[in-house]
Amino acid sequence: MIHPALRRKQRILFSLFLGMIVVTIIIGMGLGYSSLSYDRLIPTLFGHGTFQEEFVLFSIRLPRMVVTLLAGMALALSGAILQGITRNDLADPGIIGINAGAGVAIAVFFLFFPIETGSFTYLLPICAFFGALLTAGLIYLFSYHRNTGLDPVRLVLVGIGFSMALSGAMIVLISSAEREKVDFIAKWLTGNIWGADWPFIGALLPWLAILIPITLYKANRLNLLSLGEPVAIGVGVSVERERITLLLIAVALAAAAVSVTGSISFIGLIAPHIAKALVGPRNQLFIPLAILIGGWFLLIADTIGHNLIEPNGISAGIMVAFIGAPYFVYLLLKK
Repeated sequence: MIHPALRRKQRILFSLFLGMIVVTIIIGMGLGYSSLSYDRLIPTLFGHGTFQEEFVLFSIRLPRMVVTLLAGMALALSGAILQGITRNDLADPGIIGINAGAGVAIAVFFLFFPIETGSFTYLLPICAFFGALLTAGLIYLFSYHRNTGLDPVRLVLVGIGFSMALSGAMIVLISSAEREKVDFIAKWLTGNIWGADWPFIGALLPWLAILIPITLYKANRLNLLSLGEPVAIGVGVSVERERITLLLIAVALAAAAVSVTGSISFIGLIAPHIAKALVGPRNQLFIPLAILIGGWFLLIADTIGHNLIEPNGISAGIMVAFIGAPYFVYLLLKK
């Protein structure tokens, strides 16, 4: 039974972060290399702007912000799930190598397979999913012990090892590739929001629309898994089946996000921690907040980085790392 006061606090915080997202989007719509005055935003949104104003808003700014927001939400939810099923506060799809696995799959697909323009956008998340799934399966296998089950500390260490090995494999892959393709992979590695167009929103949105409700439905099972295997087994939870199902969801969310934004770490680490600090560890309460925090965090990081140095700015992955890396070290020392 969740106390009504805690529910009320969650709703207030949910509305607050939703409002912060809206404010950030409004501010972001007026910033950029091509100026768009704020007094022209509403007329332009309703189709009464000039050709230049509508092009800047609907073809450049809005799709980029929506892609960034959705990707941040997906990464935050993926991190929350991974932390729950591994019982490790340091779990994040970027840190434990899942993003790197998705990246290698994308690089192989991009470098060695014929690409059709119409299907490229929708094949990327699927390709990234299989790469991330293979990596996650291997990490899980090496972290699992028959007698003691999944070792949370070993999981992070094995994941970091896989991430470094896959980064080396990425360098080998791109060392003999064409210059144009190498430029694309290099931008992907730095977490540059490259899929900033409406078709990429269509490729990313269905994953979130399907997997967020499933995760919220399984929130109570995730609570039990977080307490440990003996407790979960004692109340009748099929531990391995639930853990594998939730791991597949986490991998799918991370793969879909990084396939259009590039390699971005630490969103899945920071957002769940902030949400837990605000409303407690129950997944029913903190997951909706973590989703909004992750989306807002990546959105504001990209908005600041994109406008910091004209015309190209600093990639969102680097901006997030400025905050996320020290926080990771802090958690590592704390634990």
